[in-house]
Amino acid sequence: MAVLGIDLGGTKLLAGVFSESGELLHKEKASLENRKGTEVGVFITQKINILQSEWQQKGDGILATGVAVPGISNPASGTVWAPNIPGWEAYPLLNELQQNCKDTSIIIDNDRSCSLLGEIWKGNARQCNNVIFLAVGTGIGAGIMANGNIINGAQGISGAIGWMALTTPFRDAYTSCGCFEQHASGEGIAKSARELLQSEKITTSLLNRIPLKDIKARHVFNAYSYGDPAAIKIIRQCIQYWGMASANLVSLFNPEKIIFGGGVFGPALQLLPDIMEEACRWAQPVSIKHTKFEPSALGDEACLYGAAFLASKNKYNHGSGNIQ
Repeated sequence: MAVLGIDLGGTKLLAGVFSESGELLHKEKASLENRKGTEVGVFITQKINILQSEWQQKGDGILATGVAVPGISNPASGTVWAPNIPGWEAYPLLNELQQNCKDTSIIIDNDRSCSLLGEIWKGNARQCNNVIFLAVGTGIGAGIMANGNIINGAQGISGAIGWMALTTPFRDAYTSCGCFEQHASGEGIAKSARELLQSEKITTSLLNRIPLKDIKARHVFNAYSYGDPAAIKIIRQCIQYWGMASANLVSLFNPEKIIFGGGVFGPALQLLPDIMEEACRWAQPVSIKHTKFEPSALGDEACLYGAAFLASKNKYNHGSGNIQ
């Protein structure tokens, strides 16, 4: 029997059918096409049922389905909160899928934890009992495993480290996304570039060739590769934030590894030695010496693999956070 992983993003849905041993048998991607609220729930239901039907016709079936959501999955209520999907402030996704996808067991978790689970299953966190997945993309989050248990917290919010406080004074901009995310996420890098170009008027910057409102993180990294002074200033600031945040995680959790993933760690992987150097300045000194900083082995498929692994380990129940 197969298992199904669903990686739901703010704009797309990635689905993968896996063998229980972790072989990816089939993968497909679909746009949400501006769906919102119940439309997204119906879309997920339809995708699960279509794949279930197709797999049954092949003489197999999908025993369990794991769904990764971009936000918070509350295990007590079965509701999810996804800030990039309108109408998903407390959406009853678990109940909806259980009612409408009768032939498969359903389990839901957040994308932070699922990305970590993917690395534990088939990536760079194999054989680890204490490990963190630091995801830096449009936003920032962390999947956390301590003593073999995924930590999700009372309402499933653990790992929302975009709200990690790393500087003073408090700014009103931190209210919606948090201090760390404001400065060092993909969107934060773009915001920092716009602010810098407006305030310091660095006329020699390559970034001035791009309309201010259109600047993205990828433009900053491209300019950085050419030694652009504005980009260097922005990326050096990010290195400080990534290093400080990593140091705090090391001091709190004493992990064997921190795995760096998400869209930004792509181009930012070249900076891992600098991030480690910065982290060493701030972290508990014994713990940091025993922590490795490594890239994600699965890239943008980590969350998909993790959702399938969640399904595989929970195919007969919806219980334990201990995945060993």
